[in-house]
Amino acid sequence: MQGDAIETAALPASRKRRDLRALIAGQRCVAPASVFDPISARIAGELGFPAMMLAGSVASIAVLGAPDVTTITLSELSDLARRICRASSLPLIVDADHGYGNALNVRRTVEELEQAGVAAITIEDTDLPDRFGSRGVPWLIPLDEAVGKIRAAVAARTDPSFMVVGRTGGAGLADIDDVRRRLRAFAEAGADMVFVRGVETFEQLHGVLDGLDTPAFLGTSNRALADIDYLSNTAVRIVLKGHRPMMAAYHAVQAAMAADRDGKTGPPVLSAGDLDRLTGQAKYETYLEDYHGGAGRRESHHLG
Repeated sequence: MQGDAIETAALPASRKRRDLRALIAGQRCVAPASVFDPISARIAGELGFPAMMLAGSVASIAVLGAPDVTTITLSELSDLARRICRASSLPLIVDADHGYGNALNVRRTVEELEQAGVAAITIEDTDLPDRFGSRGVPWLIPLDEAVGKIRAAVAARTDPSFMVVGRTGGAGLADIDDVRRRLRAFAEAGADMVFVRGVETFEQLHGVLDGLDTPAFLGTSNRALADIDYLSNTAVRIVLKGHRPMMAAYHAVQAAMAADRDGKTGPPVLSAGDLDRLTGQAKYETYLEDYHGGAGRRESHHLG
C-alpha cells in the first residue's frame, strides 16, 4: 500500500452523493469496489476506486454468516452501511434487495439508508423471499407493483442527490422485450438508473438497453462483458464485477488459522504500519495528546 496516512474522516453524505452523480454523468463506465466492512472501504479509497458497493449477499455473509436468502433485516443492513459510510469518503451503493417488503417498506428502507449516509440503493422486482414451493427458482412481482416500489423510493428521499436504482431480475427469467419494458417503466417512475443482471452476451446487453436514455448499471459474471472501454460506449455507467475481495479475505483467514493450528509460518499478513494507517492510529494519538492530558503514544494493536 502507498502513502503515509489515510483519511479516516468521511465527507458529508450529500457531497458523496453529488460525487456519484458526477461519475454517472461522465463519459466513462466505472467499476465500484465490493466492500464488506470499514477497513475494506478505506482500502478501496486508498487504491483509488471511485465508488463502493455493498451487495445483499455480502451483507448477509458479513452480518449473519448466512447465504443470500433474504434473512438479513433492514436494521442489520443499515447498521453495516452506516459503519462503512462513516469510515470512507467514497460514495456507497447498497443492494437493498426488494426493499424489505411492499412499497411502504421501501419508503422505510430509503429513510434508513439515506440517514446511514448511503449514496444510492437498488430496489429489485424479484419476489423475495422465495415463494413456498419455488425450490429456489426466482419469480418477478407484477410490473405495476414493481413500479409502485420505485415511485415510493423516489418520494421517500429527502436529499435529491440520493440515487434510486430500479433493478430487474428479468434477464434469464423473462424475454428481452419484457426486461426492456420493465427498465423503461422504472425510468419513467423516476429511477435515476436502471440495473440489469443476468445478461451474458453483448447482444443481450444491447437488446435490453435498446432505446433506453437512462444510465444503466450492469451486474454480470461474464468478465469479458465487463470491459470498461466497451461499456463506456453504451448506456452502462456502472459495472459490478463480483465480490472477490470478501472471498479473498476469508480465504486468507482460513489459511492463517490453519497455519497457526499446524505451527507453520502461514501467508503474509497486513503490516503493523499498514494497519496503523488504515485505522488512523496517528490521528487518535493526536486526540489523546489534545484531549486526554497528554497521554502520549500508545502501542498500536496489530496482528503481527
